[in-house]
Formats: sequence, structure tokens, C-alpha cells
Amino acid sequence: MFRHTFDKLWFQYLVLFLLLFLTGLYFTFWFHFDYDFNWSVLVSETEYGHMGELLLHGLKLTVTISLYSAVIALSLGTLFGLARLSRFKPVYLFATAYIELFRNTPLLVQLFFWNFALPAALPQEVKQFLFSLQYEFWVATIGLGMYTSAFMAEIIRAGIQSVPTGLLEASYSSGMTYGQSLRKIILPLAFREIIPPLGSEFLNNMKNSSLAMTVGVAEVCWSAQEVEALTYSGFEATAAATGIYLALSLCIAGLLNLVNARLKIASKRNKTIIQRFAELFFAPLELIFHTLSLLLDRFASGSSRQRTLTRSQYLLHLAASKIWLVIRVCAKVLFLLFLLALVVQAVRGLLGFNFAIIKDNIQALLIWRFPNGGSTETFAGLGGLSMSLLMAIFCITVSFFIGLIVGVGRTAKNRIFRFPALLYIELIRGNPLIMVIFWVYFFVPPMFKLQLDVFWSAVVAMTVFFGAYIAEIVRSGIENLPPGQLEAAKSTGLNYMQTMRRIILPQALKQMLPALVGMFIAAFKDTSLAYIIGVMELTTAAYSINNRLMLYPFEIYTTIAVLYFICCYSISLYAGRLERRISPETVRLSM
Repeated sequence: MFRHTFDKLWFQYLVLFLLLFLTGLYFTFWFHFDYDFNWSVLVSETEYGHMGELLLHGLKLTVTISLYSAVIALSLGTLFGLARLSRFKPVYLFATAYIELFRNTPLLVQLFFWNFALPAALPQEVKQFLFSLQYEFWVATIGLGMYTSAFMAEIIRAGIQSVPTGLLEASYSSGMTYGQSLRKIILPLAFREIIPPLGSEFLNNMKNSSLAMTVGVAEVCWSAQEVEALTYSGFEATAAATGIYLALSLCIAGLLNLVNARLKIASKRNKTIIQRFAELFFAPLELIFHTLSLLLDRFASGSSRQRTLTRSQYLLHLAASKIWLVIRVCAKVLFLLFLLALVVQAVRGLLGFNFAIIKDNIQALLIWRFPNGGSTETFAGLGGLSMSLLMAIFCITVSFFIGLIVGVGRTAKNRIFRFPALLYIELIRGNPLIMVIFWVYFFVPPMFKLQLDVFWSAVVAMTVFFGAYIAEIVRSGIENLPPGQLEAAKSTGLNYMQTMRRIILPQALKQMLPALVGMFIAAFKDTSLAYIIGVMELTTAAYSINNRLMLYPFEIYTTIAVLYFICCYSISLYAGRLERRISPETVRLSM
């Protein structure tokens, strides 16, 4: 009787309403939060200026950085994604090295390298010129764009490889050039497949713009901290920043839904309201692209549309082919010279390193002061790379169980389980990790009368954050299974929990393993963000050593980049082996 009532829709909404009502009563009458709220500080003038305008200025910078870096990321991602499919080995190897380098080092370390280490290697005149051009802003924008482009390149490569090779061969046989085949056949089909993962990267790119605060750019996160420092209204400022990030995430998600709706193929009668609105929304862009495509076709084809060519036209076409061949050969030679110059410059830079500095500080970068740390230090002074690995292991272990429970709840038909799981996932995933760290470190302890040091605050924040992402991996793994599996299990008499434990999850986990290993890499890289609250992990250790030495930022930041790369690349190789073992090998499309 109760189970039948439990499945009723009205009962589920009633339970959710009661839970919401009781939560409101608890926080209104019983929960005591020793804090005087002052929301008016966000909308009124203070002695330090208008705090709302400060946050709006931060929002403007966040949007600007996100847009510029997204354009850079998409352009470089497409270029390197195509380069990863090249038959010319130097291009393929260069693209692979670029992607692996930027994917396997934390964004924070890259920003520190460009901001602190690179200027130290430049002449004084060049440094003065760069700092006159808002250097920190462009470091954050270009650095973020290059970082995101490495992830987009792999998504675009995978999308292109998902296109059947027969389509490329058919386009060539129909007389299309390489550029026409790419523009009209391959890329449109590839982008139709990769819009969802590409959209996730645009969303991550916006959230990663919060790291611009670490190099002195006054974006939303920096502005919220400035409001807190000036008015002591930390809760209000952080809540406002959280709301801004959630709003931006919803806007990006809405735009991506419009793109998905526009790309869906449907007859005029069966089009939904969203699809019709998407047509109107993207009509100006489509008109511009269509006009450019016609101009490119006319420029490329010229008079070659004629079925027969005169002798002079044939000789002209033959000469153009020879010239194009010479241009290709020259381009390859120039690229090889560029690679040679890059290698020579890298070798010169390495020869100029003060390796004695690296030798003297490598132990501190690996374990900090362990086991001779003071009584106030975490784990007897453990820090550096060891602390980063320890944090990542703690985080991914606990967040796996959180993600498993929430992911199963997200797939449940019963709204009592699905709505809270959805709320948790969207609330956490809509904010950058920095904001979650701020919430856990500054506001959760006084709210719940807890005492957390910086290490456990960072671990709890990362666990809550990655639990939401793992929940989505679990959800996708469950939904990828054929629905007949669930129906067959029910027909044998198994209940929902037995079906999940014995049938669904064992199969879903097999598909989720590569993604979970990738999440561990992300967690390990994101331990660098614990630098914000002073956890002595690898990035904080390097920052402390660099502040003490002052003269060797290139050596210090290059060393920690190499340490991060070795760890992340080793784990990514293991993830690749897992993926190849689980998934059948596909045919590699060469462009």
C-alpha cells in the first residue's frame, strides 16, 4: 500500500514541499548563525565606494576574459585537432606535445609561469612594453585560452574521427578540394557530434576565469574578496559572486541548448518552439557564413566548374597545381625550421638553468619539511607533491561514493530522490572550485560550529565539488545501458536496489572507469587551488620557495610543471590503456 502511494506524483511533491518547509523552519527559528547580515552593502554607497558597481566591474572582466579566451581556445583547438590527424609526422608530434603539455599541468601553474617566470627571461625593454599593455589581463586571457584549447583539440579530433572515412573519400571523388571537404562535409558533421562536450569546455572555461584573480585581475572572484576586505560582509559578497557564476552558467547552458536545437534535423511540421526560436536567433550568423562560403567556393573553383578546359586553361591549372605543391613543400620546410628553432631555444634555456637551485629545493618540493615539521603543521610537515597526491586520493575516494549515491538518485524516476540530486549537481557544477573552497573554509565552520584547518577545508571542498562531477559520470554510465536490462531485471523479481547493485552498476562502472581515472587527474591538478587558502601542496611550496629566492622563478616553476606533467601523463597513459581495453579500436581518419 505504502509503495503504491510512494510512486504517486502528488505524494512525491508533498514530501518535497514538507522537506523544504521543515528546512525553512529550522533555519528560521532553531538554527543560530552568529552573523549580522547586511545585504544592503551590495546595493548602497559605502565609504569605500559602491560595492555593487565593483562586482559589476568584476562581472564585465569575467565575461570579457571568458569570451576572448573561448575564441582563442576554439581557434587553437580546431587547428591542433586537425594537426593531430595530419600524416606529416612533425605536425602530428608537435600538436601531440602541445596538447599533452597543456592538459597535464594545472592552469594555476601555467598562469604563474607566464606571469612570474616568463618576464624574468625577457629583456628589460620588452618587459616594460608588455606591462604597459595590461600584461596580467592578457596573461589570464591567453593562458586560459591555450589551456582550454588543449581539451577542445582532443574533442574536435575525436569528433572528426567519428565521421566515416567513406565520406571523406566520396567528397574527394566528387571533385571537392581539401578545404571544401573540410568545410562542407567533415567539420559540420563533426561539430554536430561534439557540441555537448564542447559546450562543457566553454562552461569550464568561464569557471576557470576565476583563476585570473591569482595574477591580479579584478574579475568576479577577486571583486568579492575585495568587498569582503572593505566591508567585512564576506557572506553577502560570496553569495553574490556565487549567484553571478550560476547565472553565467545558466546563460551558457541555455545558449548551448539553442545550438543543439538548431542542429537537430526535423521537418517543418515537427519543429518545436525552441527549434523555431533557434532558427531566428542564428539566422544572421548563418547568413554571414553562407556568404563567406560562396565567396570561398568562387575563389577556389574559379572557372574549374566548366566540364571541359581549353589548352590555356589546362596549362594554367597545371601551373597552379605545381605552385601549390611548391608552397606545401616550403611550408613543411619552414615548419621544420620553426621546430628546430624551438628545440634550440629550449636547449639553450635548459643549459642556462641553475640546477643547483633545483637540487637544493627538490626535497622541499617533494615532501616539504616532513618528518621534521612543527607541531602546528599538518602530518608532521608533509607538503609539496606528496601533499597534492594525498589530497587527490582522499578527495577522489570519498567523492566516488558521494557521486555513486547522487548519480543513482539522479537517474531515479521518483522525484523525492531526483530533485535533491539534481539541485546538488547543478548548484556545485555551476560554480568554480575556488568559490566552493571559499564557502567551506570561511562560512561552513562557523555555521555548523566546526573546526577545520586549511588541509581538511580544501579536501572537503574538493570532495563536494568532484562528487557532483562523478554523479554525472555515474548518470551517463547508467543511461548508456540498454533499457531492456532494467526491465529484464524487474521481470525476474529483483527490486530497484537489487537491480542497481547486481545488474546495472557493475556494467556501468566498466564504462565509467576511463572517465573516473580522468577525474582523478583533474582532482590532482586542482589540488593546486588549495594554494588560495595556504595548504602547503606543490604549488604553494613552489610559491614560497620562489618568494624566498626571488631570482629563479624560471627554474622553480618549470620544475613543478615537470612534476605535475610526469604524474598526470602517467595516469593518463593508464586511462588510455583502460579505454582501449574496454572499447574496440576504431579506424583512424587521416586528413
